Amino acid sequence: MAPKHTLPGLPDRGRCLVMGVVNVTPDSFSDGGSWFDPERAIEHGLRMVEEGADIIDVGGESTRPGAQRVDAAEELRRVEPVVRELASRGIAVSVDTMRAEVAERAVEAGAVLVNDVSGGLADPEMARLVASSGVAYVLMHWRGHSHDMQSRAVYTDVVQEVLDELRDRMEAMISVGVDPGQIVLDPGLGFSKRPEQAHNWALLHHLERFHELGRPVLVAGSRKRFLSRLLADGKGEDRPFVDCDAATAAVTTLSADRGAWAVRVHDVRPNADAVRVASAWSDGGGRLDEGRFEPLVRGDR
Repeated sequence: MAPKHTLPGLPDRGRCLVMGVVNVTPDSFSDGGSWFDPERAIEHGLRMVEEGADIIDVGGESTRPGAQRVDAAEELRRVEPVVRELASRGIAVSVDTMRAEVAERAVEAGAVLVNDVSGGLADPEMARLVASSGVAYVLMHWRGHSHDMQSRAVYTDVVQEVLDELRDRMEAMISVGVDPGQIVLDPGLGFSKRPEQAHNWALLHHLERFHELGRPVLVAGSRKRFLSRLLADGKGEDRPFVDCDAATAAVTTLSADRGAWAVRVHDVRPNADAVRVASAWSDGGGRLDEGRFEPLVRGDR
């Protein structure tokens, strides 16, 4: 059983949390363009909360393999109004960004979590921003930007190397003032991890080892290529990303059972169901009334 962690500004349900993804981008790998309009993105976030999301993660820059970066002004234009509106409804909002400038503005707009896929490596100012703001911070395993990250997916022992690199990054963040109690760790499924070499499956199989670092663990495998490759058809064609939601829910159930603090997903309802099943399974149904979410009341909007 993973140790219990409480993070500043974030809900504690007594179970694995569900983080719903809102990509305010035209080019994200699984749903690019679907929520590019801010009003549609806000509506999508509200719907996710109704379906059981505990946190809404708003991102304005695609990190799919091969993606090119947008500038900070455009990223801010995309995410700030969405973060502000969702936070104003009392929703726990995360901002998915590698830039301290964007993170700072999002926190001012009400974000309570910074989800940085670079683990502080892309922007040297990120650590200082996280330390001074006091918000929770997802530190992900990262070896480079999207345009070349897969060329860096070279490991002798992927589990040990990811574990060691996360430890090094966590110590670096702490050394410049980040409180360890702010940090969530993410092994970075799909980022510099090759599906054909089973890097992602090895990390999931050994998920409990990441509890050695003493911090909560986020699992973000939703609709990623390692699932598409696993579910390839008889001709070897990868299954489309959006047809991998049942497999994502299976990963969620297993991750929750192995102590994940939260899962980051695109399709909320089946994953909200999955974490409840995992919770009931783990204790034989001893706390069936705990961990419920409060549905957003549409009449309050």
